Amino acid sequence: MFQQCNVTIMVADMERSIYFYTQTLGFPLGFRAGNEWAQVEAPGLTIGLHPAREPATPGTQLSIGFAVGNLSETIAQLRQRGVAIADSRAPAGRDQIVSFADPDGTPLYVIQKQ
Repeated sequence: MFQQCNVTIMVADMERSIYFYTQTLGFPLGFRAGNEWAQVEAPGLTIGLHPAREPATPGTQLSIGFAVGNLSETIAQLRQRGVAIADSRAPAGRDQIVSFADPDGTPLYVIQKQ
């Protein structure tokens, strides 16, 4: 039935968003059509970046989660790259989730499954 999935994020600044997803988060850029469209290849998910048009507000319609093997190491790497992360975790024995945001305020999170 479905062959591929992607999420499209409406962004305010294409260059800034491409930089964040490729350089800060480290995902490869799969395709770019100028400032009208870009595809970033996250594990198991294509993230489409598209310029926001009025009256759309960037970063308000979705959240994207990224599973990681070591949450502490991931948090340290993201903080080194300038990502603001609140230090709030679930009690031991539960999935550990930490939230952050992209430059437009799109909610993102990393999760380490227990």
